[in-house]
Amino acid sequence: MSARRALTLSVLTGILAAAATAPQPARAASAQVAALQVALRAVGLSPGPVDGITGPRTQAATRRFQARHHLAADGIAGPRTRRALGRRGRPSLGSRPLRSGHRGWDVAALQFLLHSRGYGPGGFDGGFGPNTSAAVVRFQRAAGLATDGVAGQATLAALRTRRLAASTPSSGAPSGPVRFLRPVPGGIGDGFGFVGGRRHTGIDLPVGFGTPIGAGGVGTVGYAGWNSGGYGNLVVIRHRLGFESWYAHLSRIAVSVGQPVAGGTVIGWVGSTGRSTGPHLHFEVRRFGTPIDPVPYLLSAVSARAAAAGPGGAPDRGAERADDRRTGGARPLVCPPNADARPTRDTDPPFARIDRCPG
Repeated sequence: MSARRALTLSVLTGILAAAATAPQPARAASAQVAALQVALRAVGLSPGPVDGITGPRTQAATRRFQARHHLAADGIAGPRTRRALGRRGRPSLGSRPLRSGHRGWDVAALQFLLHSRGYGPGGFDGGFGPNTSAAVVRFQRAAGLATDGVAGQATLAALRTRRLAASTPSSGAPSGPVRFLRPVPGGIGDGFGFVGGRRHTGIDLPVGFGTPIGAGGVGTVGYAGWNSGGYGNLVVIRHRLGFESWYAHLSRIAVSVGQPVAGGTVIGWVGSTGRSTGPHLHFEVRRFGTPIDPVPYLLSAVSARAAAAGPGGAPDRGAERADDRRTGGARPLVCPPNADARPTRDTDPPFARIDRCPG
């Protein structure tokens, strides 16, 4: 073997050994990555949106921080990088029960976990204040845990693993000041929460192409048009007390922005536009912008006018398909690819907004 070849093999062996022992970046949609992004923001760097995904912007911000502190600029938040972040880089999630007044890496990770389950505290700042406490209580109540507002091991385990039992139709009268008629007849397919390894921000109602969709209640149309983030033809209705109802993947839209609607007003027809694998209605309920489980707010009654219209009330199916990208009179919102959604055809983007792009 030549000396040059032996030297090359030696170098390659060293590189592989170093790679095997080096700290590895967290997987996509990781609460640890989200905590890193929060910490980088706090020190004046810009990792992009807090989405829990190790992308180019997060890696670049990490390298800039490492270079600033004379660390190996590898873009990986290993122990030395965490120590350099100070209180923002510690302690690790699960090392203590989290309660009001706590600050740090673990609080930021908790806030991301709550947000990813639809119980967001309204932002990510690494501080356990009243909004985070209220979000913990809401999740604990939904998960059937003691509602003490303390994120201990049981709460963290439920946040990490539990799929909340919310995918069956509501048969009784829901409690609370806001209730929604069912926008289409039939049962519920995919429910709210983590479904098949992805975050689902609403419920799917599997009904036929062209089925009329009724508004869930009294409100005003806040958005009616094409959403390039994955929802396709989208209608958003604003209701009282900070509630919104979202209706996605429509074949055609029958309302316009600013139009008042009542329960049962036909707002469009079921389709498969946007990131969808087949005809269905994706229905969301949001409060102050945060997706929440719609099922506890659903009445057993179907929107009367939509149900009465029946399949015969739908437009011609061929015409709908030819007009799949109709904007409903609103200017289309054109966004770059959503980094917060996994690249599969049926993933609903968790951070889409009705009037601005994600981030």
